[in-house]
Amino acid sequence: MNIASEDTIAGQAVYSKKMLSVYDLWVLGVSNSLIWKCRTKNILRWLNQSLTANHLDVGVGTGYYLDRCSFPTSKIRLGLLDLNPNSLEATAHRVNRYTPEVYQSDILQPLPEQLQRFDSVSLNYLLHCLPGDLISKAVLFDHLESWLNPGAIISGSTILHAGVPRGLSARRLMQFYNQKQIFSNTFDSLDELQSQLTSRYTDVEINVIGCVALFRALYNPTPSNIE
Repeated sequence: MNIASEDTIAGQAVYSKKMLSVYDLWVLGVSNSLIWKCRTKNILRWLNQSLTANHLDVGVGTGYYLDRCSFPTSKIRLGLLDLNPNSLEATAHRVNRYTPEVYQSDILQPLPEQLQRFDSVSLNYLLHCLPGDLISKAVLFDHLESWLNPGAIISGSTILHAGVPRGLSARRLMQFYNQKQIFSNTFDSLDELQSQLTSRYTDVEINVIGCVALFRALYNPTPSNIE
């Protein structure tokens, strides 16, 4: 496990076992449909289009999506990476049929060496919870490089503050979450997300539904960048 910053620790501290027990109902049920205006089934569909049988999930939440997604084959290698031990425990239990590999690390810090790399990675509702702006958060994509095979699929979703439609309830809840350090997305914009992805990856796709951006890209490093 790497050493997390104080800001990162503060952002993930809300995910207690009690909070995780209501997460699916409040976030994936009520908030996605009525406040962020992006139904959970849209995020699940996006994930299903990006999965391989050698998959890493970063920022695992409760494991809802991994429990319901459709892997392309029955022989699955699944990695779980998160800083929060409660989320890792809950998700590992929920998807124990896949015998997941569990990694407790701060994605904003350099990751430990990974000898067996992954062919796809998902980051759902992670970026808006990380401290800083998208320029500083995007270092996570650089940290992931040593864990990904060339041609790997990067996908995910994040709630944006600018460049997307936000209703009154979304603006108010987002402001409250930012004040409580549950979110840190005041400076997160659609343009900056596009910029950070296209500067690193090829075949970048972004689909905006409500104030949620669904993104997907391919990791195609130049030969000099492959270790």
